[in-house]
Amino acid sequence: MQLRIFFFLFVFSAFETSIAHVAPDSARQRIDAVRIESEIELTGKLSDPRWNLAKPVQLAFEVTPGENTPSSQKTTLRILYTADYVYFGFDCKDTNPSGIRAHITDRDKIFDDDYAGVILDTYGDYQRAYEFMVNPYGIQADLMRVGGDEDDSFDTVWESAAEISDSGWSAILAIPLKSLRFPSVREQSWVALFFRNLPRTSREQVSWTPYDRNNPCYLCQGGMIVGIADVQSTNSVELLPYVAGQQRGALRNESDPSTRFENGKLKGRFGGGIRYSPGPDLSVEAVVNPDFSQVESDATQISVNSTFALNYLEKRPFFLYGADLFQNQTGTLYSRTINNPLGAARVIGKSGSFSFGYLAASDRNTPYIVPGEESSDFIATNEKSFSNVARARYDFGNETFVGGMMTARNTSTAHNYVGSLDWSYRFWENYAFRGEFSYSDTKEPNDLSLISSTRAFGSTGHDAAFDGEQYGGGSYQLGIRRDARDYSVTLLYMDRSPTFQAQSGFVPNNNTRIAFLQQQYTFYPNNAFMDSWTIMGNTGLHFNYDGTRKEKWFVPGITAQLKNQINVSLTYFALNDELFGGLQFDNINRTQIDVTARPSSALTLRFDGAFGRFIRRSADPEMGKGHDISLAATLRPTSRLQVDLSYSRARLSSVASGRLFYDGYISRVVGIYQFTPEIFLRVIGQYDQFNKAIDFYPLLSYKLNPFTIFYAGSTYDLSDFGAPFGIRQTARQYFLKFQYLVRS
Repeated sequence: MQLRIFFFLFVFSAFETSIAHVAPDSARQRIDAVRIESEIELTGKLSDPRWNLAKPVQLAFEVTPGENTPSSQKTTLRILYTADYVYFGFDCKDTNPSGIRAHITDRDKIFDDDYAGVILDTYGDYQRAYEFMVNPYGIQADLMRVGGDEDDSFDTVWESAAEISDSGWSAILAIPLKSLRFPSVREQSWVALFFRNLPRTSREQVSWTPYDRNNPCYLCQGGMIVGIADVQSTNSVELLPYVAGQQRGALRNESDPSTRFENGKLKGRFGGGIRYSPGPDLSVEAVVNPDFSQVESDATQISVNSTFALNYLEKRPFFLYGADLFQNQTGTLYSRTINNPLGAARVIGKSGSFSFGYLAASDRNTPYIVPGEESSDFIATNEKSFSNVARARYDFGNETFVGGMMTARNTSTAHNYVGSLDWSYRFWENYAFRGEFSYSDTKEPNDLSLISSTRAFGSTGHDAAFDGEQYGGGSYQLGIRRDARDYSVTLLYMDRSPTFQAQSGFVPNNNTRIAFLQQQYTFYPNNAFMDSWTIMGNTGLHFNYDGTRKEKWFVPGITAQLKNQINVSLTYFALNDELFGGLQFDNINRTQIDVTARPSSALTLRFDGAFGRFIRRSADPEMGKGHDISLAATLRPTSRLQVDLSYSRARLSSVASGRLFYDGYISRVVGIYQFTPEIFLRVIGQYDQFNKAIDFYPLLSYKLNPFTIFYAGSTYDLSDFGAPFGIRQTARQYFLKFQYLVRS
């Protein structure tokens, strides 16, 4: 309690000092937006004479790999606006147009290409900002920046066009004002950054404003857009209805190849959503019977030697909007725990520096992650549940905030409630103090058929079995971080009690106390061979709540950013001792190698590998030696065709006896042909040797915008049962879906 009181006195007394590190608006570079009365035709060319009304600014600074050196290519930007749109016009000169890297692809897939873009912090609080980018074919990408992180799941409706010429390329971005949230004032002043990406021998990035690498607040270093006046993000209503049909067939018993394959009936499904925004600061949304059949299947992860639940990214559109607001350090909300919702609703708003959000959902198939000290259990059920999530956050500027979140999940006989308080305080420009306190109250289901494990929660007297127990638990973490041009350091302490659970989140481990220190020093030679290189090291200690040391480690490493966009990272577990399954394992030494290379527009290569000693994490643990490797390649033989190949392999054998524990792989191929920016054909094929499973998923997609879509696809699941059955199809599904965004 004394620590908490001291912390709050310290933080609130220092907020004013924190904000003072931000440059005043009068010292910033400024660009004037010029008002026009009618819309600009989106041809990709800046040929409309009204562009001459706007004074251009130059993106004159190369900020990567150079450090505010003159850009190798000339780039200019102009801004126009109407009552409904703001237009950004880029003129990107190139002395070697044949070297431009660009592809016709789906939106948000342009980050290996040439592109230009804008970052808009419309509230000027340096907490979150819109990012809009376009490549030389006019393909869009949009993200939400939160502090130093970028969320590419963000999507909104806007327009763009681009054209390649003999002197380079040009582009126009047309952002509807109703797609932005901004203050309800007569004259807008937006913090903005403009940039261009030129992937050549190095990944060169140029900027309108210089970038101080010694200042980790990127948004704080933007300029100002002025002159936008008498505009408003008017009341808007968005309707998103859908209709879908599917037909499924499967073996009567999918694990028994001798059973008959039965075709199910054709089933129809419909539902939809509505979003109402009475103003730029408030959005209310609801969905009924949502359908996510268009979402790309998750790539299978190797779990043969993992004792904890695996984390998969959220891909479902409803849960992605506003997801940045609901994030915290502990992860007490993981929206994939809302598995099959009958309906869901959400409110997101902002009033000055205060942001708030509320999410409610009724789930038809509730999953559980039961955490533990050395393992967790994942349980899929047919239980119905109702989830409520409330989030509030007050931003003080310069990436400083304080917030709170509450999650509640109720079934007919059980519940889990979690309350959290989190903060980030930036001081002395380079330093940040972050932390979070959480407390949970859990009432288990009383149903041993779901889980009857006697795995103990430390020395609390409670266990993992669903036998109706009720208990509470706490979690907190404190961290200080220094981010600077050369030397950076992170010091973190995490404490999670044996009975802390966040059933609406992703918290697979508890009964842990960890102290962690990481340091790194970066050099910037920027010569003909290398852009930069970094030496680093991290060390830590891990105890449980009984005071038993579970693990200690020291891992030095080195990374290098070489020319031809080659990144190499090498780390070595020089010290790694762990207590697992009641046995002490020392000298678990291994080497980790990671390499990424983008030598040309047509080829990207990736390799990740760990070689050495690993614990065989089973009921009878044993020291093993082996490797975990992952190889991937992206091939783009034409501007429209992309082939992604991946191969992951894991092998482990006994150090003592040489006995093989496991050896297997997962291979995956994704082929995409983009007929037009709106239409693509995607085929996914995957083989999981561990489970002898083969998956094949073709999909035809028409996407007018992120929300108006048509899909026609199928899924084929097969298994290799061995003799005498061989490979046999276990399940198959056909589906069609059409959804249409109505926006007013």
